[in-house]
Amino acid sequence: KKIKNCLISKGFLSEDYFSNILFFLCYLNFWAGRRVGGRNSEHAEPVFEPATGRVLCQMVPCGAEEVDEAIMSAHAAYVQWSKKSGMERARVMLEAARIIRERREKIAKLEVINNGKSITEALVDIDVAWQCIEYYAGLAGTLAGQHFQLPGGAFAYTRREPLGVCVGIGAWNYPFQIAAWKSAPALACGNAMVFKPSPFTPVTAVILAEVYKEAGVPDGLFCVVQGGAETGSLLCNHPKVAKVSFTGSVPTGKKVMEMSAKGVKQVTLELGGKSPLIIFKDCDLENAVKGALMANFLTQGQVCCNGTRVFVHKDILPQFLEEVVKRTKAIAVGDPLLDSTRMGALITKPHLEKVLGFVSQAKKEGGRVLCGGEPFVPSDPKLKGGYFMSPCILDNCRDDMTCVKEEIFGPVMSVLPFDTEEEVIRRANNTTFGLASGVFTRDISRAHRVAASLEAGTCFINNYNISPVEVPFGGYKMSGFGRENGQVTIEYYSQLKTVVVETGDVENYF
Repeated sequence: KKIKNCLISKGFLSEDYFSNILFFLCYLNFWAGRRVGGRNSEHAEPVFEPATGRVLCQMVPCGAEEVDEAIMSAHAAYVQWSKKSGMERARVMLEAARIIRERREKIAKLEVINNGKSITEALVDIDVAWQCIEYYAGLAGTLAGQHFQLPGGAFAYTRREPLGVCVGIGAWNYPFQIAAWKSAPALACGNAMVFKPSPFTPVTAVILAEVYKEAGVPDGLFCVVQGGAETGSLLCNHPKVAKVSFTGSVPTGKKVMEMSAKGVKQVTLELGGKSPLIIFKDCDLENAVKGALMANFLTQGQVCCNGTRVFVHKDILPQFLEEVVKRTKAIAVGDPLLDSTRMGALITKPHLEKVLGFVSQAKKEGGRVLCGGEPFVPSDPKLKGGYFMSPCILDNCRDDMTCVKEEIFGPVMSVLPFDTEEEVIRRANNTTFGLASGVFTRDISRAHRVAASLEAGTCFINNYNISPVEVPFGGYKMSGFGRENGQVTIEYYSQLKTVVVETGDVENYF
């Protein structure tokens, strides 16, 4: 602290820059109850701060020896944790939720620096994380099997038991929240978890590991290993791993599934999406516009379930476009740490260029840019190197255009006209994805009829991107399988054992 205060007072370092130096010095792995530094520093990869473009820290990927250490640490902790009652596990998890709730502002700021999203959104993410842990703490004491009376006084019962060591592989758009989403049900069921964050966002998962330790979990129960595809492969192929839960792209999800299949491991996949949002002419137009904005521009459009194919009835298309363009132009883009900012920076420079490339391709294919779709340079000099772009509305779109078929994962909304309900349902379902969908209408019968017809794991009616922890979340088709959140997720982190008890003599056929 003395060195820090001296350097800052003399003008050698700013508070922000000193924080970045601390990140550089931090060990980002965690197992056996402590932070662990990466051993193969020659393979270190720079991690960039999206809002400034500066190097935030160095991510050193874990090799086979480190992965094995983390998994063995997790297995030892699992042996202890699985013997605790559900209520004992619940008390520890409730304490973890309390700690996160108490430190939400600090954790949210770290998330903003590492991820680039606005502080307003990051605070919500941290709240969702502690609520998730709290929710599964509430379920931990309720896990039970069934009793079956059999003939002659015999009986059987089932036990819901943990799987063992589970692996969680997270995405970069919700680093802390996804770590909580995967770990909370796993721990509630009596498992241990080894979590690998995205190499783009390695900072906050280790904070969650420290919170769990402070709350009282056995050392090693929640481990963090850093790395990319090679580290992920080591985790999926490890013989001590019982389950893999992956959030990310379809191609990587296929590889995770293939590797896990070799060891007959259970798998949960939450993959990409190209979700439809259908706006009927009898909608509340004000709410429909708000819903379209929420469906496209959260986290700079980097959300897997975003409703990026916005189908609008042709009779209200001009009014919708006028209002949605006006609202989009008013979105405050800039410093994500400011409360007034509503859109921060995209995750990396290559990703920014990829998203801008989709806009260019859309124009070549006949799309019309009504606003945005360009690099954005904030007025603050320290943000000149950040990965910002202006949110984009594309009109004159067709179903066969690249921007309509492929997941852009950026702040780009494609608007398409439609005429009839039957037509729009067919077009909405004409995709290999099936993560989410949305409907805006005042006709309650139509709302439920369309929701039942849409091939997606979630359908929002007169709203979009609302994901309370009590409600299951997951996809159809190539958007994956398994569920996160909700009571049903307990089934994906536990297994049933049947016990048959004979109280009389064994009937002998021989």
